[in-house]
Amino acid sequence: MGPTFTTALELQGVLAELSSREPIFHRPEFGTSRADFERMTTEDYWEVGASGRRYSRNFVLNELGKRFSVPHADVWETRDFQCHRLSEDTYLLTYTLLQDNVRLTRRSTIWRSTPEGWKIVFHQGTIVQDA
Repeated sequence: MGPTFTTALELQGVLAELSSREPIFHRPEFGTSRADFERMTTEDYWEVGASGRRYSRNFVLNELGKRFSVPHADVWETRDFQCHRLSEDTYLLTYTLLQDNVRLTRRSTIWRSTPEGWKIVFHQGTIVQDA
């Protein structure tokens, strides 16, 4: 039996803001250039991919540059968003992502509210073996 997830009533606004930005790096309205992605992430950003590999900010930015240099299909669906406050300005957002109607992953993103706007601190995707 899995854990019970709830988002506190006072975090509903944050939940709405952050869920509108997910999946990260797949929302063209928030940018498609390296400069856009740099603005979205903290300088010490890193992630753990669905493969289990750890990726630095620079590696991710380089890969995003390759992805957005050519037209590509981007079919995805999100659900089950939950938000938890980690500190005064930092939040954990979790959700489920279905990509290309095939690949199901659980996602976690740590977001920080800054004077410049929301910034991504950390991200992880984990493949769901038994959907």
